[in-house]
Amino acid sequence: MVKIAPSILSADFCRLEDDIKKVSSADWLHVDVMDGMFVPNISIGMPVIQSIRKHTDMFLDTHLMVEKPGRYIDAFAAAGADLLTLHLEADMPPAIHAALDKADILKVKKGIALRPITAAEAVIPYLERGLDLILVMTVEPGFGGQSFMSDQLPKISAIRSYIEKYCPACHLEVDGGINAQTAQQCVEAGADVLVAGSAVYGAEDISAAITALRKTQEHR
Repeated sequence: MVKIAPSILSADFCRLEDDIKKVSSADWLHVDVMDGMFVPNISIGMPVIQSIRKHTDMFLDTHLMVEKPGRYIDAFAAAGADLLTLHLEADMPPAIHAALDKADILKVKKGIALRPITAAEAVIPYLERGLDLILVMTVEPGFGGQSFMSDQLPKISAIRSYIEKYCPACHLEVDGGINAQTAQQCVEAGADVLVAGSAVYGAEDISAAITALRKTQEHR
């Protein structure tokens, strides 16, 4: 079954604890960390994740949209992140591999993320070493509420084929412009985790919105 990871980027940060409770029926909680350098926006850091961890047992799917993410693996692991996803574009390959090694040592699940411009083939060297997740961005990272980029669907399908060949246990997550229609397209292409922001937090019935997205069926 498809996992749903509501993005707190769409939550009300003045009522963050309440808004996290509203999505407690979801599978994961997606936490976007932005440094104003890798992406043109600034969001939250370790102190907020520490606070979130104190108030929920939900799986914290932490997306690091930061330059040279290896510098922060220890701190985010200590703050309570369950999974750390690093952008391949954020550093040179040896540094990304070293950061993933550090996540292994700290017993934090590890993933890699791709901007729309990055080719599917870039994931292969990382899949061969073992990954817990690959995240395909279907918008340019940095801001919520953007429109879904349908030209990323072939990339999702290609990465699904690489996962099945090299690392079948790896999840394939999609983030950006997810709603009832685009969720179906992503799942048909091979995704098994969907990040949804406004489609969840903008719904009149948040629990119903999560349930509807989770019931998206694979018809490949």
